[in-house]
Amino acid sequence: MQFSIRGQQIEVTDALREYVDKKLSRLEKYFDAPPTQEGFVTLSVIRGLHTVEVTIPLAGVTLRAEVRSDDMYASIDGVVDKLERQIRKHKTKLNRKFRQEGSLKTLFVEGGSNGSVALEEQDEELEVVRNKRFTLKPMDVEEAILQMNMVGHNFFVFSNIDTSEVSVVYKRNDGKYGLIEQD
Repeated sequence: MQFSIRGQQIEVTDALREYVDKKLSRLEKYFDAPPTQEGFVTLSVIRGLHTVEVTIPLAGVTLRAEVRSDDMYASIDGVVDKLERQIRKHKTKLNRKFRQEGSLKTLFVEGGSNGSVALEEQDEELEVVRNKRFTLKPMDVEEAILQMNMVGHNFFVFSNIDTSEVSVVYKRNDGKYGLIEQD
């Protein structure tokens, strides 16, 4: 598996690069064939927190994980653990839903190379615990951001007055705002 490793506000040393390669190579045991596309790793230090983001594009699925901690090496370990949990979760879900050959289940090898990885932690069902209905009020993006901040949420669904479509504004981790619109 090939990864493009880059740093933001940090120099990626050879030691860091080797550690990332060594840790991410643990994931290869889950794949029949290595992914054809290159994965992306971003190491950054923002306000004293060491952040590691990893994106692995696969056919039909994209694995992505992000971990922040006070130590870069701990963040790398955490992101690999998250990715392993995601792979096991997807594998379990695919085994339940897709029993035919040629489906997405062929992306993952059964239990790694020696068959020792258990799928025990993925038995939970996805459950909707709250259903909320509301009327979409036509407004512009700025008003939607103000409404979102007033209710104290990190996203807000609204009817965009400029496009007459349903849109979502959200607060990003960097403190700025994002807008999701329909195609």
